[in-house]
Formats: sequence, C-alpha cells, structure tokens
Amino acid sequence: MTEAGNANLIQQFLHAGPTAKAVLITLALFSLASWAIIIGKLWSFSRAQSDTRIFLSHFRKSRKFADVLGVCDRCPTSPLVGIFRAGYVELDQQVKAGREVAPNDTGRLFVKSLDSIERALERAAGVETTRLTRRLPFLATTASATPFIGLFGTVWGIMGAFAAIGTTGSTSIVAVAPGISEALVNTAAGLVAAVPALIAYNNFNGRVRVIRAEMRDFALEFLNLAERHFT
Repeated sequence: MTEAGNANLIQQFLHAGPTAKAVLITLALFSLASWAIIIGKLWSFSRAQSDTRIFLSHFRKSRKFADVLGVCDRCPTSPLVGIFRAGYVELDQQVKAGREVAPNDTGRLFVKSLDSIERALERAAGVETTRLTRRLPFLATTASATPFIGLFGTVWGIMGAFAAIGTTGSTSIVAVAPGISEALVNTAAGLVAAVPALIAYNNFNGRVRVIRAEMRDFALEFLNLAERHFT
C-alpha cells in the first residue's frame, strides 16, 4: 500500500466515530493475537517434525528400549517422545514387578499386561494431541467471529450515513460517500483478520491429523516390540 493510502486509512480511523473505532481496535487485537499464534505454531510444528525424524531414526536403530532414553532429551518437541516415555515407564514397572514376584528367575523378562501398556500409550497420545492443538480454537474463533464484527461496524456506519441523509435532506452520493466508505472499511478489516486465521487453522488441523497418524503408528510399533521381547 502507498504512503497516500496509509495516510488515508489513518485519517479515516481518526475521523471515525467511537463505535467504528471500537470495532477496528477489536479487529486489530484479534488479528495481532492470531498472527502471534500462527508464527508460534509454525515454529513449533517445524521443530516437532525435525525432532520426530531424529527420534524415529534412533529408535529404529536401537536394540533395546533403554538405549532410546538417551535421545529423548535431544528431541523434546517430538510428540513421539512423550508417548515413548509413557510406554517405557509402564513397561519398566511391569518388568520390575515381575522380578519381585520371581526374584530367582534369571531367564527372559516378561510383562504382565500389554493392555496396560496400550492404555498408557493412548493417554500419552491424548496429552500430546492436546498440546499440539493448544490455542488453535482461538484461530477458529477469529475466523468465524471477525467477519461479523466487521459487518456490525459496517451496518452501524451505514445507519449513520442514512441518518445524515435524513438530517440534511441531501441524497447526493458526494454527501453519503464518506460515511459509507468509512463503514465498508470495517468489513474489509474483518476479512483481513479472518482469512489468515482460517487458512492457518485448516493448515494446522491437517498437520495435527498427520501427527496423530504418526503417533498411532508409533504406538503400534512400540506394542509390537514389547510383545516380541517381553511375552
């Protein structure tokens, strides 16, 4: 936008009525908050994807579950790390309980219940999904609410323009154009706030679905290994 255009928008805001200013300020706050969330989520999803690649590479090369613990601290943002830790804790507790029951048994280690491990993995997946989707509802709220907030400002401004027509008795476009132009700025501002939030919300939801599929696959892989080595 040119300097003249920016100056014109600033002038329109300064000359706007209190209702129009309140609407524009509200929309600006929604937009700023949604952009902060968008930037933060882009960074966090990028880190999670990178850490997941590193973790999976190490996990599939390791011969023991205990060997994987060393890489967990290097991949803190990967949701698979939380799932692995939850599954490993449950598995380790069952192995220790089996040793206490049969302390003289020096043979193969066993777990009592794979179902308990599966439930631990599911709980951890739920926690990780909640963490991934945190603040996304605000983007949905911004995408759905801001167009109507802008429309409210537009309707209010047009009502003021028609009231001015009734007061002055003039129906000339020159007389009502400034008021209508000021009113339509609210609609434009509402769309400016809503469109990026809507696009980002859909994009992030798609990423969450992909990550949830990865978590399910990893949980199955973990259970298969546990069943192979401890049953």
